[in-house]
Amino acid sequence: MTERYQFCRVSDQGNIRIVTLNRPEVRNALHDEASLELEGVWDEFAARDDLWVGILTGAGDQAFCAGNDLKVQAAGKRRQRPQSGFGGLTFRFDMNKPLIAAVNGTAMGGGFELALACDLLVASENAVFALSEPRFGLIARAGIHRLVRAIPQK
Repeated sequence: MTERYQFCRVSDQGNIRIVTLNRPEVRNALHDEASLELEGVWDEFAARDDLWVGILTGAGDQAFCAGNDLKVQAAGKRRQRPQSGFGGLTFRFDMNKPLIAAVNGTAMGGGFELALACDLLVASENAVFALSEPRFGLIARAGIHRLVRAIPQK
């Protein structure tokens, strides 16, 4: 079963939900509209008893997720970000099913925060991680909170 979404691909294979960020032309950078879509994907995953494990990855071979789509933000196209945070995950602390981040390339800013929001992080040999928000006058609210707790475990 494969659902049709605008900014991601969702495939349920048995008891596993595979979510692929599908914006390779912008290194899978996400904007508020994509985060709202992903919030619905993760809400459905959490509600379904037949889905036991989630896997999050990025389309293409360059990036898992380059973080916030700054061009969309600079164009003034910001909308309300979902309560569950960037990518529908970074402020979600009530997920009772394991999530695996399959990081295939760059995970910067919000992309790194998405990986940190998962329970298990599996990185390819070309994976690169960075919290780049200070370069743009921003702060990685969820990233800093999770990073200091995740490093010893992961």
